This record gives sequence, C-alpha cells and structure tokens, in this order.
Amino acid sequence: MGSGSGISCPITLNSSLTKEQQALYQNPAVIQKILNECKTIAIVGLSTDRQKASFFVASYLRSAGYRIIPVNPKAAQILDEPCYPNLASIPEPVDLVDIFRPAYECLDIVQEAIACKVKAVWLQLKIVHEEAAELARKAGLLTVMDCCVKMEHGRYCGGLHEAGMNTEIISAKRNHRFI
Repeated sequence: MGSGSGISCPITLNSSLTKEQQALYQNPAVIQKILNECKTIAIVGLSTDRQKASFFVASYLRSAGYRIIPVNPKAAQILDEPCYPNLASIPEPVDLVDIFRPAYECLDIVQEAIACKVKAVWLQLKIVHEEAAELARKAGLLTVMDCCVKMEHGRYCGGLHEAGMNTEIISAKRNHRFI
C-alpha cells in the first residue's frame, strides 16, 4: 500500500490540470512509489535563500532521510552540499529530479533528466508544462506535476495530520517523527 499505513485518496488542490491530467500526473500510487524508492534527489533551482520554498523543501527532505543534491549554476554550496550547474555534471546516480524553475525551462530540464537516466521527475506546485511531463512519462520516468514533494511526503509518510491538516488518509497508526 505504499509508505502510508492506511487507505488514501487524492486531495483536491486548486490545480490548473484537467481531471485526466491529474490522473496521470498526480496519481497517489506514483507519488508513493517515488517517495518510497527515490532516495537521491537533485533539486534544480535550489535557492541559497532560506526563505525560498526550494530551500525549505530541501531542508525538510534531508531531515526525512533523503540525499539532496543542489543544482544551481550561481552557487558553490547549499545546505553544506556541493552545488552543480546542471544535471549532467552530477558525479553520482540521481533517482528523482525535483524542478523549482519556471515552466518554460522544464522541457530542457526533463530532456537532461532523461539523458541522465533518472527514475523520476517532479514539477513542483504551480509548475505546469504538459509537453515536458508527457515527454518524461513516455520516456518511462515516473512523473508528477503541479504538486509539492514536501506536502506529499508529509501526507503519505506522516507529519501533516499532526499539524491539523486533513490528509484524507485513514489510519490508527501514529507517526512521531520528531521525537
């Protein structure tokens, strides 16, 4: 059943995707598979600014046990990790490419991700590029679009319900991640 301990159903966000696109790119089974299997995450567009969403998401994912690889051509180091100018320059295998760049840059990033043989690509919340997502999916990559990886991790792996959020997951199991 994935990383969650109970039954789940999709949470309806204010997405610009059609129902058909949501079924393809916001599929709970695909999201859970990515969260369970992709342990090394290259974050394209990771900012050095602690107030930016990308920095907050990267910090959260690292605290949850994921290996974070910053991709930002303007930085040498982020979160005490060496920063790379692009995906091709990363000297180790990457499981997931998490994209925090404007939609018009997504097609090039996805093409690079395919060339690097990653397992999955994730276009963050409010980043929509249908051609890039379709290219990734047709290349066999697990693909998520217009979702936040941190929010989805919190929903399926514990945490959001403890903050009073309705995760729409029914379970008697209580996760205490921060003890």
